[in-house]
Amino acid sequence: MEGKNIKLFDSELKVMGVIWREGDVPAKYIADCLNMEVGWNKNTTYTLIKRCMKKGAIERLEPNFMCRALIPKEKVQEAETDELIDKVYDGCADKLFASLLSRKKLSAEQIEKLRQIIGELK
Repeated sequence: MEGKNIKLFDSELKVMGVIWREGDVPAKYIADCLNMEVGWNKNTTYTLIKRCMKKGAIERLEPNFMCRALIPKEKVQEAETDELIDKVYDGCADKLFASLLSRKKLSAEQIEKLRQIIGELK
């Protein structure tokens, strides 16, 4: 799965979020979490789990319908960021960066951290 980009929708990302946060968990646990977090019933959550399985994002393990993420959160974040840059910022990462920086006053510590990140990219 590492080389393949899997497109996950917001609802599927909620399911993946539980697994990324908690590790391998039973489907029932995911359903309980999402019932408390967003009010979904068990059937909705199981449908989304099965959709993620069909896409190759989740593996089902037995016993107890255990769910394991097959794609790391960072890989999905990277793909989503690339899509956002392409779709909204004409493929220009510097436009996204400028937009983010103009929205919020940064502390000296945050600015220094950004400098370090940029320095590592050179």
